[in-house]
Amino acid sequence: MTANRMWGGRFTGGPSAIMEEINTSIDFDRRLAEEDIAGSEAHAAMLAARGIIDKVDADSIAAGLAAIRAEIGQGTFPYRREFEDIHMNVEARLSELIGPAAGRLHTARSRNDQVATDLRLWVRKACARAEQGLAEFQRALLTQAERHAGTIMPGFTHMQPAQPVTFGHHCLAYVEMAERDRGRFGDAGRRLNECPLGAAALAGTAYDIDRGATARQLGFDRPMRNSMDAVSARDFALEYLAAAAIAAANLSRLAEEIFLWASPAFGFVRLPDAFSTGSSIMPQKRNPDAAELVRAKTGRVLGSFVALLTVIKGLPLAYCKDLQEDKESVFAAADALDLCLAAMAGMIAQLTVEPAAMKRAAETGHPTATDLADWLVAKANRPFREAHAISAKAVARAEELGVTLDRLPLAELKKLDPAIAEGIY
Repeated sequence: MTANRMWGGRFTGGPSAIMEEINTSIDFDRRLAEEDIAGSEAHAAMLAARGIIDKVDADSIAAGLAAIRAEIGQGTFPYRREFEDIHMNVEARLSELIGPAAGRLHTARSRNDQVATDLRLWVRKACARAEQGLAEFQRALLTQAERHAGTIMPGFTHMQPAQPVTFGHHCLAYVEMAERDRGRFGDAGRRLNECPLGAAALAGTAYDIDRGATARQLGFDRPMRNSMDAVSARDFALEYLAAAAIAAANLSRLAEEIFLWASPAFGFVRLPDAFSTGSSIMPQKRNPDAAELVRAKTGRVLGSFVALLTVIKGLPLAYCKDLQEDKESVFAAADALDLCLAAMAGMIAQLTVEPAAMKRAAETGHPTATDLADWLVAKANRPFREAHAISAKAVARAEELGVTLDRLPLAELKKLDPAIAEGIY
């Protein structure tokens, strides 16, 4: 095997087949192509503006990068595993298109600050997508909440009937959760918005570059202050993954409720055909598979967070090749979260609520027991603990008589406390 012609000047032989297999990342980091081209465009423009490369070469580089972007968009770009990663694939193709001028692009830059920039740009977009997806999810919930502001359903604690609520109120709980999720992605996006370019391998560069110019062109707020931190930090990816894991867990809670509500035992909702599946053997089945898969994919997102945190926990400064493992975790989590958000928004928007079934369920389990205790405190001046005990005895008596608490005769209630009057009902 021959040495890699992009970096192999020190080597007389090439990597073994096993080394090539473990080292190559183009199979997954090709997803950074747009970010890589944008970073290279900004870097080349800055080099030309500072007089580090001449305008003719800069224009040639810009034209070549535009051609590569078009090839990628058309699906004709020749990704090659011998060039390892997206950075080397782009540079190799640029060299084929424009010749020796391509070799000037990497002046004052390393793959270390290049990939850190690419991934920050990608995660910034992922944060924005998550915020948008959460907003769509909230809109679907708000529509249902307005439609069912007066639809009575049981509220549960410990999965036992607790107190009556409305379906609208229940939906709004998830609106609040989603708002906090949006805040986490917004915070993560703002915090990561610093540009690593110019840090080079780890110690900066002797060239008179303008880091502010590249940062501005790429939409960053500022250059990163410390070059070693710039190339080695992946806490921005961890923060995205943490926010994604929390958001996925919140979605999973609602998915679990839809799973229960859609069962005949509850019958609270009916899922649309678009988000249900049948059985290969049981013709009557109507399975809430979309909700089940949203619930399951939470594990995939959480696993990505744990995987990257494990990679990072023992790394010395600055860059280590372990960091190549960051991208697959981020991509996998982002794909899962984007899909779950779309699925949940679609399910909620098309959900058919069954108010009669909800109301029947709200009448079981004596959910007005707390109201009885509160009445005794407010109207009969009983201490709450005493009122609580009286109400509990009323529940027990209702169960003995086989009636709901609101149908327990006044005479029975008066046996428990003579102060109870007709107004209790």
